[in-house]
Amino acid sequence: MTRWRMALWGVGLVGLAGVAWAQFPQGRRGRTVEEANIPYDGRFTFARIKYEVRFARDLPWSHDYPRAEQHFTKLLSELSTVVSYQEGGNILSLDDPELFKYPIAYMSEPGYWTLSPDEIDGMRAYLAKGGFMIFDDFASDQWYNFAEGIRTVLPDAQLLPLELSHPVFDSFFRIETLEYNHPYYGLPSKFYGVFEDNDPTKRLLIVANYNNDIAEYWEWSDTDWAPIDLSNTAYKLGINYVIYAMTH
Repeated sequence: MTRWRMALWGVGLVGLAGVAWAQFPQGRRGRTVEEANIPYDGRFTFARIKYEVRFARDLPWSHDYPRAEQHFTKLLSELSTVVSYQEGGNILSLDDPELFKYPIAYMSEPGYWTLSPDEIDGMRAYLAKGGFMIFDDFASDQWYNFAEGIRTVLPDAQLLPLELSHPVFDSFFRIETLEYNHPYYGLPSKFYGVFEDNDPTKRLLIVANYNNDIAEYWEWSDTDWAPIDLSNTAYKLGINYVIYAMTH
């Protein structure tokens, strides 16, 4: 994959993300989600994965949409040389051929995700062809549904704890600690990865923010909901994930 050359332009992360937008499900400018997707044009576009929901009162995959995407892509563009689409992102299913145009995909609330046979095949092919997936916003016993989905797609895959020494935590910002807590439940956060051939020296295919919700910090970073240092850390983690995925 083409290697990007990145440059840090500033350090005032949260202060750059003060934009207010309409909430899901109407999407930006009153359009539906399907109408809000833009054609691929070469810019980095945040790709959010949707899935069928069986046991939830809302759409867990849509949590923090679209403000999280809008704030995050603005910061990504301001702080690096990545040219990004900043009005939100595209919403795609794992069996959508369009997904292969986007090197990084994000899933919210995998504690509720379900997989059809076509989605299993689609996710397996996406990862094999160089795709990188971020799983976020799940905690406690939601782990079991997430892990079962990973085993369904990649039967031999091992979910391995990620140590601070892994390059993903030093790909752009140097992350100083992984000692965080879930913003609502207070549970200690843990970071897991799936590696190519289960070899930690090879490419990281999946990163999972367990007992964490970094997109929640992105969404509300233009308010006083959370301390600035926590919001900044959430942005640093997200930007590191993108830079790592674009350079490996």
